[in-house]
Amino acid sequence: MKSIQGKLLLFLRGVAMGAVDLVPGISAGTIALVTGIYEELIDSIKSFNLDALKILKNQGFSAVWRHINGEFLLILMSGILFSLFTLAGVMNYLLDAFPLQLWSFFIGLIIASVIYLLRQHPPKRCLEVCLLGAGILAAYSLSVSPVVAIEGGYISLFFAGSIALCAMILPGISGSFILVLLGLYPLFIKALVNVEMGFLLTFAAGGAIGLMLFSRVLSWLLNHCKHAVIATMSGFLIGSLSVLWPWKQIASSMVNQSGKLLVTGSVNLTPQGYMNIVGQDPQTLACILLFLAGLFVVLIVEIVSLRLKSK
Repeated sequence: MKSIQGKLLLFLRGVAMGAVDLVPGISAGTIALVTGIYEELIDSIKSFNLDALKILKNQGFSAVWRHINGEFLLILMSGILFSLFTLAGVMNYLLDAFPLQLWSFFIGLIIASVIYLLRQHPPKRCLEVCLLGAGILAAYSLSVSPVVAIEGGYISLFFAGSIALCAMILPGISGSFILVLLGLYPLFIKALVNVEMGFLLTFAAGGAIGLMLFSRVLSWLLNHCKHAVIATMSGFLIGSLSVLWPWKQIASSMVNQSGKLLVTGSVNLTPQGYMNIVGQDPQTLACILLFLAGLFVVLIVEIVSLRLKSK
């Protein structure tokens, strides 16, 4: 049984995971990995299997609750859902009002996360170095992929949910970014803000099935070749930095089904180039300060996690 302090910290981890996964470019899996709960999360999701049904039938609810690590999942999911429904509007506002500062903050988070991961699990073998490079290439290729607008019907929502939630637990690949690529991100944010239960339940059902299948693959990989997996995930994080770069010029756009303008392509610029081409203040000092704040946040999380592990 976790202490009150441990439960609160786990809830706050869930809040952070939900908040960052609202933003295209950063994954909730990154937060889980950096805060030290990633493997427990994967193993807990994987425990939803036929054995759980047998335990429920033969030993009752209490036994199956322990088998699926129910307390851990309940607290974490409570934090994620609380964040999704309360912060969707806030994140939407920040993306509109302070996009440069917000992306700079997330770049700080990503770079600090990569440093943390590579310090804990440095790639030593040639295969691990190659996987690091492959992860960078895969994430960067995904980041420059064109947006494909699909219809927001229930079947497409089901499959989009299965893909996006699998991406959510994979560090470096954002579930929200997958929704952007599918042209469903504005519809998802609208559904959260307006609590459109049909949309959300269909999306969640697809996500639940996708998670149960994908978690088994991840769990096996982490148990049998952890350093190789960490190297690949670190590559994903590095490759995703292109998505987060604050100063961009829109290269192409489209109007989606809801009538909202959706950026389908952009070019990264320097702060000076952003001011000259886009004609807006690059807010360079504020961006640097928020970048450093992102680095500092991960440092604090690492220190707190080490103290909790020592206890």
